[in-house]
Amino acid sequence: MAKKRKNPYKAWRKYRNRENTCSTLHKVFDYATTNYAKRIAYQYVDGGQQYTYEDFRRKVEHLSLRMTRFGIKHGDRVAIFSQNMPNWVVAFFSATAFGRVAVPILPDSSENELTNILNHSESKVIFISQRMMPKLSEECKRNLTLIIDIETFEFLKKDKDDFKCNGWVKDPQPDDLACIIYTSGTTGKAKGVMLSHRNICSNLAAAFKAQPAFTTDRFLSILPAAHAYEMNVSTLYSFYVGASCYTLQKPPTPTILLKAMKDVRPTIVCSVPLIIEKVVKNSVLPTIQKSRVLSWADRRIPRVLRWFIGRRMVKTFGGKLVFFGIGGAKLDPAVEEFLRECHFPYAVGYGLTETAPLVCNLMVHKSKGVGSIGVASYKVEIRLDNVNPANGEGEIVVRGNNVMLGYYKDPERTLQVMDDEGWFHTNDVACMDEDGYYYIKGRLNNTILGPSGENIYPEEIEQVINNIEGVEESLVMERDGKLVALVKFTDNALDWNLATEDKWFDELENRKKAVMDWVNKAVGKNAKIGEVDAMKEPFEKTATQKIRRFLYKDSHGDEPEKPKEETPKDE
Repeated sequence: MAKKRKNPYKAWRKYRNRENTCSTLHKVFDYATTNYAKRIAYQYVDGGQQYTYEDFRRKVEHLSLRMTRFGIKHGDRVAIFSQNMPNWVVAFFSATAFGRVAVPILPDSSENELTNILNHSESKVIFISQRMMPKLSEECKRNLTLIIDIETFEFLKKDKDDFKCNGWVKDPQPDDLACIIYTSGTTGKAKGVMLSHRNICSNLAAAFKAQPAFTTDRFLSILPAAHAYEMNVSTLYSFYVGASCYTLQKPPTPTILLKAMKDVRPTIVCSVPLIIEKVVKNSVLPTIQKSRVLSWADRRIPRVLRWFIGRRMVKTFGGKLVFFGIGGAKLDPAVEEFLRECHFPYAVGYGLTETAPLVCNLMVHKSKGVGSIGVASYKVEIRLDNVNPANGEGEIVVRGNNVMLGYYKDPERTLQVMDDEGWFHTNDVACMDEDGYYYIKGRLNNTILGPSGENIYPEEIEQVINNIEGVEESLVMERDGKLVALVKFTDNALDWNLATEDKWFDELENRKKAVMDWVNKAVGKNAKIGEVDAMKEPFEKTATQKIRRFLYKDSHGDEPEKPKEETPKDE
């Protein structure tokens, strides 16, 4: 008797039905650990902290019960402060799946930032790694009920007087608060973004619509799990679909990352532009330029060469890659054009912490054009407000189940960005083409008003500067009525160890003049820069590698003064 063929759409229907079932993180937790019990959920790339979905459930429930015994109940804040690890997700679900509120904290936060977040959120518990312990002040230690080593789940601080077994919990409802994510973005004062269970679960459904994933997929987690992008589009999304997620134990340097790619052979990776830009600019393109054969092929048969390079890049990334997500900042147009020509499986997305985060997304190999952030994500409404009739540019405003509850303890700031009809004002300026594809131009609070009243977007000028040979990164701002570019040159282009020599100052002036000449030929008359200042140290950045602009508002660069020539004394 012939073997009955499986229905190829059966699995797809199963995943579609799950959207209606998983309306809270408790239901996501229950669904995944029940349906994928024997599969690997999380583990380190090099082994260790390995959990099947069944093991994961037991560990989470046990940890939740232990917190309950110390009075940590529904609605209490549970902070998580560590580098990425499988136990990070255990800690997250031990809070959110039982009605508590997770407070993920970025691992590069300072002691002062950590203290402010713990105090503002009124956290009673902190899961913390040994690496982060020096940042936990004595004041915070006194205020916390429990301090838990996230690597071993040992209770480092517990008071027997708190052992009351009255930490009642309950299944959360969709509109209950699930987590508070603190973000300073690029504008300064930190904001506590309140995300509900509905916010996060709607994002998981939108992620599936943008890039369907299944139990056979392998995710490689390389960004901080405390950031909304990595947390909801990678770390939690892999759990949602029953896939396996692998975590690096060390920072993702090129050497470590390439070895991890080879070992894991991931199918899905979420990244920021900086990582792929470095691969293309620092490795791929120099290799082409240094080879006579490849340079000839690049001139004569570029399409064939690009196809070949694309295949090699996929092989370098493990050979099984089907989705390389890029978000968190704007991708360099030149790099994106190169990736398109290589048929590399990349896709660009756009979102904010306040929208959990997906707002727009592109599908792999379906980009409309370079620079596009795609179309509205699943069940997300988008419109442009205050559109300029001359160029069609307006502010992106968003409405949907993905939009946050508001800023924690900050109703005034919440009312500044959310209107009575539930529209969230993103502060990002974009235009839209006839097919509904959006293109980001810049941020409203970064926009510089030109002499004739026109809008100048510094991000567009920075893209031109960053493509100049010898430039690592840049920031454009207004000073005394003119545009000024702060430029961080590469170490090969400008060696600051020689900053006391006259020849170094000559090289510095030549570099600055070359930047100004190149930019002012490439941009319109209203976007020409009037001054270039050199930066010695890299710019301070957010978790998604955006420059913290507010820190450089009054900066004049790091250039030392050129020594004055001594005038000979009279005989």
